Amino acid sequence: MARFLIVEARFYDHLNDMLIDGAREGLRGAGHEVDVLTVPGALEIPGAIALADESEQYDGYVAIGVVIRGETYHFEIVAGESARGIMALTMDGVAIGNGILTVENEAQALVRADPAQKNKGGEAAQAALALYELRQRFG
Repeated sequence: MARFLIVEARFYDHLNDMLIDGAREGLRGAGHEVDVLTVPGALEIPGAIALADESEQYDGYVAIGVVIRGETYHFEIVAGESARGIMALTMDGVAIGNGILTVENEAQALVRADPAQKNKGGEAAQAALALYELRQRFG
């Protein structure tokens, strides 16, 4: 049994709750322990994962958050830089599933977050599990 940490940027409570439910179910369904950590925003997720990984308490991570396009360039910065930070950690061998939704509107987010529909939280958990298994195989 491995231990996973879901790191969430809580802004849209109802959407995050669905994403976390999907991720938690995917990880627990595979027989693993799950903790949840909340950070202020999506830009803080990679840093929180890096700090948690240094502690060696966790075997893998799921990044959860929702970034909805607004009227300014801020969306592009948050979406791109959070993804870049997660990818950099992944390239260093950290098992992370990226469940940060980057969408045009709340309706798109609802469909993607809902475990009964697109279940992107569950998909992120499956990605984290796949990378964890690869690390076990090649590590």
